[in-house]
Amino acid sequence: MLRILRDNGLTIVLMTLSIFTIIGMFFTGFAVYSEDLATHGAVPLTMAAYAVSGHFLSAVFENWESEFLQMSAYVVLTAFLFQRGSAESKDPDEPAAHDEERSPELGRSERNPPWPVRAGGMAEAFYRYSLGIALAVIFVLSFLLHLGYSAEDASAEAIMHGSPPVSLLQHLGSAQFWFESLQNWQSEFLSTAVLVVLSIFLRFKGSPESKPVSAPHSETGS
Repeated sequence: MLRILRDNGLTIVLMTLSIFTIIGMFFTGFAVYSEDLATHGAVPLTMAAYAVSGHFLSAVFENWESEFLQMSAYVVLTAFLFQRGSAESKDPDEPAAHDEERSPELGRSERNPPWPVRAGGMAEAFYRYSLGIALAVIFVLSFLLHLGYSAEDASAEAIMHGSPPVSLLQHLGSAQFWFESLQNWQSEFLSTAVLVVLSIFLRFKGSPESKPVSAPHSETGS
């Protein structure tokens, strides 16, 4: 049990924090939305109804969308672009070890590669870029879910004010929807850029996102 906790501690802690923050978001969002409904004289929602409402789920997927956009873009961009001195970048002057193709004469069983590598062909070709593809797919799904639930929330808001509901296409072309998305996208790209630059000059001992404490600022990669 202790070994499982040690070997998976990073994922366990991050998932636990995610669950607790979603729970906190749910209860605070429920309080805010209930107050808004009361102000407009509308029938209050139960907690169960709020859990599947556009108000709550739109906010959830709005944030997931921006996070997975950041991660997918970061994985792809760091494969092709460089920042000299950053722990988050490959060295522009030296080939990265993980970029080197496997040598056919190396024993595959000895290296125990994943099954797509052992299979070769299309399976291996897809697997080479599977991380970026998976993150991009999650981003697209989150974007679509954000759009759908945001349109539902906008329709509910319009009805409370005596206006007709909003269609999905109308909401897709609205300034409100893109304001919701872009306000998060800009912060994700900015925070990533700040991390890339700060890792040139600053250190955090023990973190794989940091260069060794004694490494010169000009050294690139962790």
